[in-house]
Amino acid sequence: MIKVYNTMTREKEELKVVNNKLKLFVCGPTVYDYSHIGHARTYISFDVIVRYLKHKGISVFYLQNITDIDDKIINRAKENGEDPLELSHRFEKEYLEDMALLNVNNVNFYARATEHMDEIIKQIEDLINKGYAYDTETGVYFDVSKFEDFGKLSNRNLDDLQNTRIEVDTTKKDAKDFALWKKQDEKPYWDSPWGNGRPGWHIEDTAITESYFGPQYNIHGGGLDLIFPHHDAEIAQMEAASGKEPLVEYWMHTGFLNVRGEKMSKSLGNFITIKELLKDYSPEVYRFFVLSTHYRSPIDFSDDILKQAENSLKRIQNTGNNLLERANSEDLPESDLSDILSELSTFKKEFFDAMDNDFNTPIALSSLFEFTHKINKALNDNSISKDSLDLIVNSLRIIEEILGFSIIQEDNLGSDLSDDLLDIITEVRQDLRAKKDWDSADKIRDKLAELDISLEDK
Repeated sequence: MIKVYNTMTREKEELKVVNNKLKLFVCGPTVYDYSHIGHARTYISFDVIVRYLKHKGISVFYLQNITDIDDKIINRAKENGEDPLELSHRFEKEYLEDMALLNVNNVNFYARATEHMDEIIKQIEDLINKGYAYDTETGVYFDVSKFEDFGKLSNRNLDDLQNTRIEVDTTKKDAKDFALWKKQDEKPYWDSPWGNGRPGWHIEDTAITESYFGPQYNIHGGGLDLIFPHHDAEIAQMEAASGKEPLVEYWMHTGFLNVRGEKMSKSLGNFITIKELLKDYSPEVYRFFVLSTHYRSPIDFSDDILKQAENSLKRIQNTGNNLLERANSEDLPESDLSDILSELSTFKKEFFDAMDNDFNTPIALSSLFEFTHKINKALNDNSISKDSLDLIVNSLRIIEEILGFSIIQEDNLGSDLSDDLLDIITEVRQDLRAKKDWDSADKIRDKLAELDISLEDK
């Protein structure tokens, strides 16, 4: 049984699955700039959640939107002297490349807002016809006073809306009403029954999810910062338009990412894009770092913590490589001389119990780390048989697929280095030593050691 924490009820609940199928929607990016490490934290977390659900035999349709028209996109395009849609589609391409590098590959479909204008307009028409929205000279607005339960996800009341991103407009009935359609004659705009314009932020998501999932579905995910007002607005729009509730059964949110204890922002100079991150760290290291903290908890980014994650992952991968090397060896005992199969069974139970408990990856990783220690001891004692080694390798392959990073690096670079290339590397290192550049020479030696290539200085 899988339990998930539902933001709506503030409790862990059994994940109920009908016909082994789930529909999942996670809010995608507004593509006006390069994606940052906070985006990566959310999308890695949900990627692992989907990987685990699939491992359990559940068919998941994972939908994500792309907000490719928005005030931020239009303003950035003006600054650049660029067409807004060309800019947004350029950054969408960058985003998808970043996700591929991070091995985030379980989204079934990315839905652009601009390709769902008919659905957006129809949903606005439904809200007007049912008395939940009204037309003014500046746009069409949702009348929050007409939706009795507005704010039920965040547990805030209507007065709190004044402190959100919603702009004050004197043509509205109430400052708290939010835009469904923004009228404008400056391109890009789309034709509608209310004149030229473009959609508001919230309506894009519900129009898209209704198109693919209908008015109700299983799981909605996103960052904690989106609960209010964005997800509250989604609930109000869709439940008002359809007359059905709840919009979703389970709400799941990832915690905030801070940089060295502070909120990430360009003004503080601690804004880090995914591309900048991957200049210094491998995608697998960042995945390991993200999964070392529970998806709902706040996570603090710093070089020191990333270095720790890098070292921890390296130790696990070294064990995996040693395991594979020994499995291919002929010098093995015919039967087990240790209780490693019992340890494997204990590890698997701890790992899967942790994942069943609201996808608790830090506990799952802790059990993996402890198991690698026991593997190393047994390998040093040469007390594991061939059959047991094969069982362990196959089990770790399954864990790799769930977590999305390698444990057993079968294609070890060291095995692919030719003698000629090794000669060149050692000559370069000798030149560095002759110039007394000890740090660079030591780095080469250490990197080769990671590939199980040992250098002796004579």
